[in-house]
Amino acid sequence: MAYVAGSSAGRDGTRPGPRGEDVPPAERTSLSARARNAVRQRIVDRRYPQGARLVEREVAEELRMSRVPVREALRALVGEGLLELLPHSGVRVRRLERADVEHLYEVWEPLAVQASRLAARRVARAAPGELPGTATLRSSLDRAEQAARADEGAREVAAHTAFHEDIVALSGNPMLARTMEQLSGQLQLLFGMREEPEHMRAQHAVMFRYIAAGDEESAAASTLLHVRDSRTVALRSLFDDA
Repeated sequence: MAYVAGSSAGRDGTRPGPRGEDVPPAERTSLSARARNAVRQRIVDRRYPQGARLVEREVAEELRMSRVPVREALRALVGEGLLELLPHSGVRVRRLERADVEHLYEVWEPLAVQASRLAARRVARAAPGELPGTATLRSSLDRAEQAARADEGAREVAAHTAFHEDIVALSGNPMLARTMEQLSGQLQLLFGMREEPEHMRAQHAVMFRYIAAGDEESAAASTLLHVRDSRTVALRSLFDDA
């Protein structure tokens, strides 16, 4: 599929597609989402390293897309905190400084704790077999363990991220889900940069057990311990904290 740069929009808001046809706004949004996910993944797995400048044209060619959805994707990732605007033009992959990591954990900690509490509450109030979300949670946990045994770091990071996202989904709170979505990319990046000690993998299993049992407070307490341990490990891994 050849790359063809986008041109100016037509009167109805559509833009020419790869073969010159107009792309409806809904389809353009879908392309933008695909571009956003692709660029995010390249940042998370460090194909685009911290501090790297991203050129819209080059990214579009790599993804075999027109520049319009790529431009929209880059803007969105600036909003997520994975990219930052350069003084004159363009963007670069944001470098995570110590303050960034600390701020991220300050926000993530109460949200993660509340997500586990609400997830356990929903389980406790549901009729047997009513919440398939616990099976999804168990599946993410199993994938993480399998990846750890196979020493497949990228797959383990993806599974750990999915585990935390599954807890948010199980909480049943759409506002919490939207808020957590804003942190998702930065958390994935952070998970991929730090080590995942065995005791933290074991903490996931404890969190799952309490959530599946519908024990709100134990689920919340185990999540609080996990997030605080994660913070300690991240600071030690990234900034040589004692």
